[in-house]
Amino acid sequence: MKTPATDLSTRLIHLDYQPPAGFMAPAPAVHKASTVIFPSVAAMRTRQWMDKSSYTYGLHGTPTTFILEERLCALEGGLQCVLVPSGLAAIANVSLALLKAGDEVLIPDNAYGPNQSMAQATLAQFGIRHVLYDPLDVADLAAKLSPATRLVWLEAPGSVTMEFPDLLEMVRLCKSRGITTALDNTWGAGLAFAPFDLMGDGSGSLAVDVSAHALTKYPSGGGDVLMGSVITRDAALHLKIKLLHMHLGLGVGANDVEAVLRSLPSIALRYRAHDLAARDLARWMQQQSPVVQVLHPALPGSPGHAHWQAVCGALHGGEGWAAGLFSVVFDARYSQHQVDAFCDGLRLFKLGYSWGGPMSLVVPYDIASMRHRPVPHLQPGHVVRFSVGLEAVQDLQQDLQQAMQCAFAPA
Repeated sequence: MKTPATDLSTRLIHLDYQPPAGFMAPAPAVHKASTVIFPSVAAMRTRQWMDKSSYTYGLHGTPTTFILEERLCALEGGLQCVLVPSGLAAIANVSLALLKAGDEVLIPDNAYGPNQSMAQATLAQFGIRHVLYDPLDVADLAAKLSPATRLVWLEAPGSVTMEFPDLLEMVRLCKSRGITTALDNTWGAGLAFAPFDLMGDGSGSLAVDVSAHALTKYPSGGGDVLMGSVITRDAALHLKIKLLHMHLGLGVGANDVEAVLRSLPSIALRYRAHDLAARDLARWMQQQSPVVQVLHPALPGSPGHAHWQAVCGALHGGEGWAAGLFSVVFDARYSQHQVDAFCDGLRLFKLGYSWGGPMSLVVPYDIASMRHRPVPHLQPGHVVRFSVGLEAVQDLQQDLQQAMQCAFAPA
């Protein structure tokens, strides 16, 4: 039945034409909506926003966001997913959804800095206590668990200094105490290891409870999208996370979802390319005289290497994957000014935060200001983290070499 309107503006808005069904293409359609149209009052009253059985409002999902959520579940081995505006938003969504006044959360001392600062500034305002634990010491974690502990954050490897924790024993410990575990899985990306199948045998007998992922990094791959996800396998946990997600009004833009959907099919190829290039450069940096330590979980001697081997080493035909990040410690005999000059002198490595994009990045860090505990496994000196992009390894190596020669050459 045609819309009874004669005015052109009305007819343009209410045009009856609908394209024929059955169109298929490699890329999913991009549905942009705040308002969702209901066919009847009965449908409006009966539709539920909490699952993917129907549509109610753009904030609660469109066909485009549902597709990305399901593909991310396939990537990480989860069953439920919510999309949020950033990786930090994913962390905040988890902590705020699962904790209340009087609860306690444990965070590794080497965790992503904003996770710690959010606990110090925001969770504390709600009466939630946080405790930092040694990421390389299961006994320290065990000693710090208390009757008030409701959530333990895990990060593998740790931010900047790249220590790989004993994930298997930490998850076993928390499960034995009935404590929820949440993993920042941005580095692993669902590829280096499976967060919901840590044994890697397909049994799912040992799994984290929640995986938070900064899709900004490898899933996006272009350095141009901010987005995060929270994935679970437990329906009750998912409901808590989704309720807070709704109460905070969290949403993501359809064009950003489209960008991630376009990049996701190539994530394994890109991740492996980043990984191989980073290992080549990390091994080369081990031979350079200004460097006293290279921090890369897949390299023997790096803190937590045995734990990386236990979780990741047997996967992918025994090759073990390890992302495109590594850090180095420059000898303490050099000044911070020289280290900064090295970073400034790089031509292909650009100064910038984040990682997982096509361009290589570098950032110098002051570890003493970032850690609350001693770090005896680190050599004295200055820490610089590299995110290896998709440039040719020989070009990146030459860039590192010329910058070191300029910054660290004898006067």
